Amino acid sequence: MDIIAALAKELGIKKQQADAAVQLIDEGNTIPFIARYRKEATGALNDEILRNLCERLTYLRNLEEKKNQVLSGIEEQGKLTEELKAQILAAETMVVVDDLYRPYRPKRRTRAIIAKEKGLEPLANIISLQMTKKSLEEEAEAFLNPEKGVNSVAEAIEGAKDIIAEAISDEADYRIRIREMTMKKGRMISAAKDKEADSVYEMYYEFDEALAKLAGHRILALNRGEAEKILTVRIEAPEEDILCYLERKTISRDNHVTAPVLKEAAADSYKRLIAPAIEREIRNSLTEKAEDGAIKVFGKNLEQLLMQPPVTGQIVLGWDPAFRTGCKLAVVDATGKVLDTTVIFPTAPQNKVEESKKVLKKMIQKYNITLISVGNGTASRESEMVIVDLLKEIPESVQYVIVNEAGASVYSASKLAAEEFPNFDVGQRSAASIARRLQDPLAELVKIDPKSIGVGQYQHDMNQKKLGEALGGVVEGCVNKVGVDLNTASAPLLSYISGISKAVARNIVAYREENGRFASRPQLLKVAKLGPKAYEQCAGFLRIAEGKNPLDATSVHPESYEATKKLLEKLGFTTKDIKDGNLKGISKKISDSKKLAAELEIGEMTLLDIVKELEKPARDPREDMPKPILRSDVLEMKDLAPGMTLKGTVRNVIDFGAFVDIGVHQDGLVHISQMTNRFIRHPLEVVSVGDIVEVKVMSVDLKKQRIQLTMKLEGDVKKNG
Repeated sequence: MDIIAALAKELGIKKQQADAAVQLIDEGNTIPFIARYRKEATGALNDEILRNLCERLTYLRNLEEKKNQVLSGIEEQGKLTEELKAQILAAETMVVVDDLYRPYRPKRRTRAIIAKEKGLEPLANIISLQMTKKSLEEEAEAFLNPEKGVNSVAEAIEGAKDIIAEAISDEADYRIRIREMTMKKGRMISAAKDKEADSVYEMYYEFDEALAKLAGHRILALNRGEAEKILTVRIEAPEEDILCYLERKTISRDNHVTAPVLKEAAADSYKRLIAPAIEREIRNSLTEKAEDGAIKVFGKNLEQLLMQPPVTGQIVLGWDPAFRTGCKLAVVDATGKVLDTTVIFPTAPQNKVEESKKVLKKMIQKYNITLISVGNGTASRESEMVIVDLLKEIPESVQYVIVNEAGASVYSASKLAAEEFPNFDVGQRSAASIARRLQDPLAELVKIDPKSIGVGQYQHDMNQKKLGEALGGVVEGCVNKVGVDLNTASAPLLSYISGISKAVARNIVAYREENGRFASRPQLLKVAKLGPKAYEQCAGFLRIAEGKNPLDATSVHPESYEATKKLLEKLGFTTKDIKDGNLKGISKKISDSKKLAAELEIGEMTLLDIVKELEKPARDPREDMPKPILRSDVLEMKDLAPGMTLKGTVRNVIDFGAFVDIGVHQDGLVHISQMTNRFIRHPLEVVSVGDIVEVKVMSVDLKKQRIQLTMKLEGDVKKNG
């Protein structure tokens, strides 16, 4: 297989782009580095395409390796024909290679093998050739052998049928066709083990849908219902069509002696050997496809969450709500430093509301708190009511915001949190994290395993290795897109930078603690285990504010410093003008970028990137994202009424809709059909996590705690950001 050509075709890119990307990956370059600093080589492939390419490259190389193993295995048996070799080499999936290898794979002792040991293979051949004029009983008599366990004609015929059934089952072309027929005409059927039982799977108690139309989230729900022993799930294949197909393939002569036996063998082959395997394969394939789709949605949601804009310049009170153990509070200054922590008990069972308010009023006055960041977990609703009452009683201007606290408890109990806050208990650490994730979501959330952040569906049911790798790639992409301050970044944040391992990240922090601030990017080469290759990969993503060289505060890579200085000289500027902000609009001074790039001996894309960066040095891409809604009042679910229009924040996007926080304790659901008047295949075409959207209440079910919302307002969706 020409892997480069296959990648280019699959991804819809040019062959030379695929070739360049593969070479760069093989040389040890990271995806963020290739996407940002090797645009000329790849024709500006973005990080999403590059990650897909990397994943498919691994698969196709593994496929080639598997083909070679299979070819050598069959050749060792002396059974490799030119036709079979060509079929194996042309195979495009692991499944097809497995199908072709099946007849030659070492088998456990099957019924067919036992029949062959009894000397019944010649009888099976007589039946398969369909030439005999004798009755089968007459043919079978020649194979009676009590010593080998063939005591009757019926036993001999049954053994021969077992051999024929296995031969049919081993035929790769038959399996490929049956798999196609099942996928095209098959149906997924599920039923409840106990129809009277209440569960979240009620819609699947009598479920029947075509495999070809089955949505990913339904597949994952059915799998979970089956795993929890609430549902029985099976595939209903077009059995009649499949048996007709097998009969056409196996019965080639109008022989009334052999035709009925071959018909029985074909039916046995399908029901006993082929159907169970095909059902397993299809369900595995559907699950894998559903997981890939869910992981993609999970990744998009995580990216949006990580790229939320920081709330800067505010002193924040982090509030980790709880009932019995009290609400943990942490005051965090504008730089993220924890100034104070305490515990209050405004919620049940203590209900010390007034006492708690006194503590809060003193803290607000003492530290000039301007914003309260409340976790959205247990007792969040009750805490919110206390906060709203408090804000009405104080003269200070304070607002609050509900933040997604997913993963805060995981972080607070981690080794990392213990190292960061050795004198705090888990509650204090959690409160500090809730405050900081508002001030800089990216810097705080990178401390948590991406799988624990909880923006998605069925994440615990998926292939955890694949999920972890995909989400790790999302975090890596976000961190490198934003860049980090080399002199303030934590080790967890640094470890996501291109080319920096966890060990090197710790070494950078240790070097900083021992030697003080980094004054320049080349100083990184003094860090233990950070060699020239790692420096090349990471340097452009690490920023040094107020360093020796103003370019160190930008995303311009050190390899382009000389070209950048020449560019500035040509335009009548120096590097000092970067610091002074004098370079806005310099792109207008460039009339022929292609010619200028050639003069500077750099690529045109690199030149345009440098100019863009010089105009807005170290610009944070998160500035374009919608800001969180800051509140000072609260709604209760009973206050909602159909027709009411509200603004809300998209908290989670799933295959069939999005959950929106509209300021009441329960998020409302906007079904995919209520997002826009145009047809969309997925909610991500319209909304992302963190978007601020205008919604209208359709219905409220207080008993089931469900709110149905619509985004169809005056003709179509209204979205800010």
